[in-house]
Amino acid sequence: MVLSNEDDDSIIDEINAQGEAIIKKLEEFELRSFLSNEEDPLDAILSIHPGAGGTESQDWASMLLRMYLRWAENHGFQTEMMDYQSGEEAGIKSATVEIKGEYAYGFLRSESGVHRLVRISPFDANKRRHTSFASVFIFPEANEEINIEINPDDLKIDTYRASGAGGQHVNKTSSAVRITHLPTGIVVQCQSERSQHKNRESALKVLKARLYQKALEEERAKREEISAAKKKIEWGSQIRSYVFQPYNLVKDHRTNHETSNITSVMDGAIDEFIHEFLSHKDNG
Repeated sequence: MVLSNEDDDSIIDEINAQGEAIIKKLEEFELRSFLSNEEDPLDAILSIHPGAGGTESQDWASMLLRMYLRWAENHGFQTEMMDYQSGEEAGIKSATVEIKGEYAYGFLRSESGVHRLVRISPFDANKRRHTSFASVFIFPEANEEINIEINPDDLKIDTYRASGAGGQHVNKTSSAVRITHLPTGIVVQCQSERSQHKNRESALKVLKARLYQKALEEERAKREEISAAKKKIEWGSQIRSYVFQPYNLVKDHRTNHETSNITSVMDGAIDEFIHEFLSHKDNG
């Protein structure tokens, strides 16, 4: 049997494709080898909030939201919007997303912190350069096997009319739910569903995740195992910078890993940053 040049090219393409698939599997296996915390295999709840700066930071928060949704899509994770509050002119005031998939929390926990953007503002008529901040919080979703008790007497539950997307029906009924956990002061809210009951369930799920995260942090603090990389999130302690102007650069300030391919990063290609953090010594 004689093979043509076209057949040779086809075989080479197939071998290359198989090789790339094997490399990707090996990289995923290596990443999982770094995930040793008991909560790493759990689903994740991601919450994004803009910093000071109005429309600028709200637009930046929406850009980050899109980045994480694209990342989840690329990895085959399921996502469900639990709370979404649109900005008045552009972007978002806040968003909370449930990300379901094996090791979703383990991969994403490195993203908790303040993210900084430098760019020429599309909202500035004088085309000046602006710096914006947004905070990202990642919580492990406590599953049924994890016992997180919530005393109903410790909850203050408020209902209100939802705002933003959802249609007139949502805006005319008090379907949105805000829950305050009185002992800790933790406040969660959900308005993504038209049903007040469903919003209450989602809000309780977020509260349970946050209480679980709090318990984990307290336990590690007692054992003095919380690393400097997981310091308290506050303005000025950004974990990563995204520079659009005067040059293209994304740099993680904890690992010093950087790339100039900012377009790819904003399209969800953040695995290299996750890998560097997880392989970094004493990442927590």
